[in-house]
Amino acid sequence: MKKTVIALSLLALVSCNKWLTEDGPMVNRVGDFFTTEQTATQVVTAAYAPLMWEYQNGYFPEWYWGDIASDDALKGGQNVADGPDLYDIDNNKVVANNGIVLQFYRAQFQGIARANLAIEQIPEMQLDETFTQAVRDRLEGEAHFLRAYYYFRLVRMFGGVPKVTAPVYSSADWIKPRATVQEIYELIFADLEAAERTLPLKSEYPAADLGRATKGAAQAMLLKTNLYYADWNRNHGGDAATYYAKAKTWGQTFLTDQAAEYSLHADYADNFTLEGENGCESVFEIQYMLDGMSDYGEGNGFSRGTFSVILTRSRGSEFGESGWGFNHPTQSLYDEYEAGDPRRDLTIYAPTTISNEAEEVYLGNKFLSRKRAMLDPATNTYIHLDHASRGPINCQQIRLADVYLMIAEVAVECNDLPMAKTYLELVRARARAMVPIALLPAFPGYGYPDTAAGLRDAIRHERRVELGMEGHRWFDICRWGIAKDVMNAYKAGESAAVKAEMADFTEGKHELMPIPQEEVKLGQLEQNPNYS
Repeated sequence: MKKTVIALSLLALVSCNKWLTEDGPMVNRVGDFFTTEQTATQVVTAAYAPLMWEYQNGYFPEWYWGDIASDDALKGGQNVADGPDLYDIDNNKVVANNGIVLQFYRAQFQGIARANLAIEQIPEMQLDETFTQAVRDRLEGEAHFLRAYYYFRLVRMFGGVPKVTAPVYSSADWIKPRATVQEIYELIFADLEAAERTLPLKSEYPAADLGRATKGAAQAMLLKTNLYYADWNRNHGGDAATYYAKAKTWGQTFLTDQAAEYSLHADYADNFTLEGENGCESVFEIQYMLDGMSDYGEGNGFSRGTFSVILTRSRGSEFGESGWGFNHPTQSLYDEYEAGDPRRDLTIYAPTTISNEAEEVYLGNKFLSRKRAMLDPATNTYIHLDHASRGPINCQQIRLADVYLMIAEVAVECNDLPMAKTYLELVRARARAMVPIALLPAFPGYGYPDTAAGLRDAIRHERRVELGMEGHRWFDICRWGIAKDVMNAYKAGESAAVKAEMADFTEGKHELMPIPQEEVKLGQLEQNPNYS
């Protein structure tokens, strides 16, 4: 009898507690929304969106650093005063309250938050006739790929950052310390390996889903991130050899598994047209589209078009429509191309007519960036935009030529010089096929010694000319550990007008951007070296 009373009392206590803690009729839990395949797909699709973001109280496309912070481009714009935060990025003058740096940093964490939600909730969903195991695996793979991609964008620009791997539901959880570079790369590798196991091949997606992460994109990113981390270890006295070897293995895996999925465009220019989007050479690109909406006054995510078209178009009227004149290719980049290289004039446009020199010529530089300006070669005019500031052209993040050159690079570091020469030559052969046969000879016939060091320099040259004005250069020279030497040589060769604006490149500082000051205060974060 006594035992029965105790049991009944415990049952009443448990029932009472349950009743007291049940949600009220107006309370919803996150899991309540994850009930259908459509919801899961929409949540993962939303995790792609921050890749597109370029405007929030100012513009912040990633090429602001990849091109303009490097020796490949000058800021441009109406004049030196047009875009003071970008002027600082151009001239080694960035401070911790730079607004462009802040908005880029925050956009990546928005993407991470969205990916974290998908990673947490999708595995808990019940399968049904539409939400199958295959669909769940793919969506989880996409979410892991995207989280890795956002963290890679952060770690190569800022170094270690807060490591957030779950949705933040409580104000007590949102302050996180900076993780180390090693910890962030370990997360990136784990996410990419999870994605690689479950993502489909590019050819397995229907046309409507082109642009989603693929197995090939995950393998290419495993090659790229291991290469970057190997370089970071080399520059910081760590174990570079292990990660060069891992990068080479992932490169070989890509070549085997993706042999039927990707090929180089016969015409280099096809990479930079609307018709070439998501084409045979595209491994991963940020998707944009015609959209009549604008972000002005609305903020991130209000438009699905890109500002990059209008940002990089000439301020003059010679091309039918005008733009804002940013991202002027430098004389240094122009001179890097070998005589007769067709890629130079498909990357850099040197206008012969200037209608408004005060605004079209920036510190003596008249060159225009061509690849995303949508210039019609038949008419030499800009293709009309349906929106005053937004264009539809995608932003290529990884294409096959880039993969080939990364494979060549890691092969040199693994002392496999024949492999390195093979994949360097594949890229040069495409360019050579567009010009008389005597031009663009195979390595080592164009000034580089037939040694490992000479081959390394030839590959670095090839990356600069093949990928010019595609947002790679600053990240390349920083990871190679040569940024100070490159930027000092660039400054020495520039005009007096450009030199007058540039501060010196400080080794140990300018290879990274500062953690935004607002985030330092909010998150009690340690600042990067030499930034106040």
